Amino acid sequence: MRIWDLHCHLRGVKGNSPGERIEELLRYADRMGIERMCVFMGMQWHQDPHPEELRHQNDEVLTAIRGREDRAFGFVYLNPRYLQESLAELDRCVRDGPMVGVKLWVAQRCNTPEVEAIFARATDLEAVVFQHTWLKIGGTPAYPGGGNLRGESTPQDVAEAVMRHPSLRLICGHSGGDWELGIRAIRSCSHVSAGLGGSNPTSGMVEMGVRELGAERLVYGSDAGGRSYASQLAKVIGAEISKPEKALILGGNLRRLLGPILTAKGMSR
Repeated sequence: MRIWDLHCHLRGVKGNSPGERIEELLRYADRMGIERMCVFMGMQWHQDPHPEELRHQNDEVLTAIRGREDRAFGFVYLNPRYLQESLAELDRCVRDGPMVGVKLWVAQRCNTPEVEAIFARATDLEAVVFQHTWLKIGGTPAYPGGGNLRGESTPQDVAEAVMRHPSLRLICGHSGGDWELGIRAIRSCSHVSAGLGGSNPTSGMVEMGVRELGAERLVYGSDAGGRSYASQLAKVIGAEISKPEKALILGGNLRRLLGPILTAKGMSR
């Protein structure tokens, strides 16, 4: 079974340079039978990075994947609060460079005009967008999402934003963390996939995703080096679903989503 990992980082991995860290990621990937991985964000993170920090982090990813294009893809990290600089970075790394996707984290919620401008440009470039989402309990009275960071998106924000971008290839990161709510929130958005990485390997998560969204809309990712490959693979391998459904989730769906941009760039899949 071919396994492609949507969600890997250089942070939390041994090594003093991007090159050393990608080799460490690949060393463990080989043990687990992971064929390819997507990498985003640099060796040190900032929740609201200024343009120079963005460029530095993206340069680290470019350095990491250089020479390992047969195993690793890069996603460009952007901050919508610096829209023009982010659009320029998208052009530098994806349109004119080897990267194939966009990573958006917690600087600004995704149902805002600035983020939607990035969605529009990503659609034009056929780039896949990975949007972090979470539902943290907080507020008075407490509610899911009430404890989020100010710029941290929820799956409900994704559902609202993507209605205006029907051709966008977007993956809702972490399935919202509180996945029972997150999966339901994006159920009506047929062009949105759910990322499975970065939460505890809880029994029933993948089964619910298949039941509510269909196996074609679930994408395996590990969130390494913050999470282990093994714990995240176990979510899928241990799920009570069919072997063809596991094959889609572990690699088939990501290959389909990345297919157009890989073809346009002449990259193999």
